[in-house]
Amino acid sequence: MIRRLLTSSNPFRPSPIWMAISYVLLGFWAFVVLFPLYWLAVTAFKLPADVNDGPAYIPFVDYQPVMDAWNYLLVESGENFVRRPYINTIGVGIASALGSLVLGAAASYALARFDYRPKLALIGLFIVCVLLTVLITGLGVPWQLSVVAAIAVYALLAQSVGRRFSAALGNSDIAFWLISQRMLPPVAVIIPIYIMFQQFGLLNTHAALVIAYTAAHLPLAVWFLRDYFQGIPIELEESAFIDGANRYQVLWRIILPLSTPGLIATFLIVLVFAWNEYTMALFLTGAETQTMPLLVAAQNATRGPQWWNISVLVLMMITPIVVLAVILERYIARGILVGAVKG
Repeated sequence: MIRRLLTSSNPFRPSPIWMAISYVLLGFWAFVVLFPLYWLAVTAFKLPADVNDGPAYIPFVDYQPVMDAWNYLLVESGENFVRRPYINTIGVGIASALGSLVLGAAASYALARFDYRPKLALIGLFIVCVLLTVLITGLGVPWQLSVVAAIAVYALLAQSVGRRFSAALGNSDIAFWLISQRMLPPVAVIIPIYIMFQQFGLLNTHAALVIAYTAAHLPLAVWFLRDYFQGIPIELEESAFIDGANRYQVLWRIILPLSTPGLIATFLIVLVFAWNEYTMALFLTGAETQTMPLLVAAQNATRGPQWWNISVLVLMMITPIVVLAVILERYIARGILVGAVKG
C-alpha cells in the first residue's frame, strides 16, 4: 500500500503522496496570497470600532457588516470627492497605456526587423545639445529659440565632428538602454520633469500625466513586444512581400493580429503601472487632476490610518483591473509566456 502511494505508473505524473503534498503546499500558498484581499474586503464593511478593537474576520460572527465607510466616501464627502479622482485615474491610465502600446509596438517591431547602427558620437552630441537647450532656457531665453539654436548646433557638429568617430551601437544595445531607464527611480528625475512641464504650462493637466506616464512606461512596452515580434517567423513576412504586400500591410494584417496576446498582456501590465503611479501624480497634479493613489495617501495622512476608508478606496481601484485580467486571462497567459520557450 505504501509502495503504491510512493510510486507512479506514469513518468509524467507524480505519485499520489507527492500529489497530495503539492496540493497542500499550493493551498497554503493560495491562502497566503489571497488572505490580504479577503482582509481588505471585510475591512471595507467594518465600523472603526470593529477595526480598532482587534482582529475580526468573519462577517455576522465576529462583527456586523455595515456600509458606513462607503456612505461616507461616496455620499457624505460630496459627489466629486471620489468620482473625479476615479475618472482621472481611468482616463489617464487608459490613454497612457494605449500611447505606450502604440509607440512601443512601432519601436519594438523596428528593433526586431531592422538593423540600426547609431554612432556614439552623434548620441553624445544630441545629449550635449539637450543640456544646452535646458541651460539656455534656464537663463531666461524662450524655449522655442533655445530649441532652434540647439538643432542648429547639432546639425553643424554632426557634419564635422560626428563623422570622425566610427563606434556605433546595435539593436540589443538600444533595447538594453531603453529598459535601463526603468532602473532610475522616478524621484531622481521628478524635479526636471516638473520644471519642464511648468515651462510648457502643463502643470495640473491631464496631458502632463499622459505624457509623463507614456514616457515612463514606454521602455516596458518595447522590451516585452520586441521579444514577441522576434518570435514570429520572418518567413510569413517574406511570403507576403512576394505576394505584393508592403511593409505597412504586413504590419497591420499579419504581425499585429498574430501578436494580439502579447499586445493585450503588455497593455494590462503598463495599465497597472500607470494605475498605481504616485510620485509623478503627486508633483504634476492639482485638485482637478488628482488620481486615486493620491486620495488613498490623503486618507492615510490626514487623521492617521483610516483602514475602513482606505479599504473601500483600494477595492474600487483594484476591482476594474481584476475584472479586466479575468476577462483577458487566456490572452495574458499566452502573452506573458513569450520568449519562455525558445530553441
